[in-house]
Amino acid sequence: MTSIVDKTAELIARRVRLEREARGWSQADLAGHSGVSKAAVSKIERGEMSPTAALLVRLAGAFDLTLAGLLLRAEGEGNRLSRVTEQPHWQDPGSGYRRTQVFMRPDHPLELVRVQLPAGKRVTLPASSYAQIRQVVLVQSGELSILEGQERQTLQAGDCLGFGPPCEVTFSNEGKEPCTYLVALARR
Repeated sequence: MTSIVDKTAELIARRVRLEREARGWSQADLAGHSGVSKAAVSKIERGEMSPTAALLVRLAGAFDLTLAGLLLRAEGEGNRLSRVTEQPHWQDPGSGYRRTQVFMRPDHPLELVRVQLPAGKRVTLPASSYAQIRQVVLVQSGELSILEGQERQTLQAGDCLGFGPPCEVTFSNEGKEPCTYLVALARR
C-alpha cells in the first residue's frame, strides 16, 4: 500500500505543476485561484507535503476539475474495465480518509468512488468541489453523518442521499467502526 500511495503522491505533485504551467500560472496565481497558500503549493509540487482532501479539492476546483478528474489526470486514463487490483487510491494524511477511484473515464459522464472513513474522523469539502457535479452517496457499512450547509443527515448501511445545491459539506464518522460509502458523480 505505501508504495502505491507514495507513487500517487509523486504523480499528484507532477500533475499539479503541469496543470498550473499549462495555464501559464505562477504558484502565486494558483494560490490565488485556489485559496491554498503559495508555500503549500510549492511544497506539494516538490513532493514535500502530502495534501489533504480539502487542499486537493481546492486545487482541482482552481483547474475547473473534480478531485477525481485531477487524480485521473495524475494517474493516467483507465480502461472500461476497472479491476479492483488496479483501482487507484489516495489517503488523506490528516484524517485517514481513503478514496478509491472505482470508475472514471473522460468519455463517460459517470464516476464511481469508494471511500473509507475511519471511526471518529471527519472531512470537510468546500462548495467549489460541487460546482460542476451532482452526486449521490450510498453507505455500504457503518454510519455516516453528512452536514450539507445547515442540513444534517445520518445515514446507515443501505441509505442513500442525493446532494442539493453546492455548499460546504462535512462527512463525519461519529461511530466506533470504519464507515465505507460509495459516491456516484455526474457532471452537470
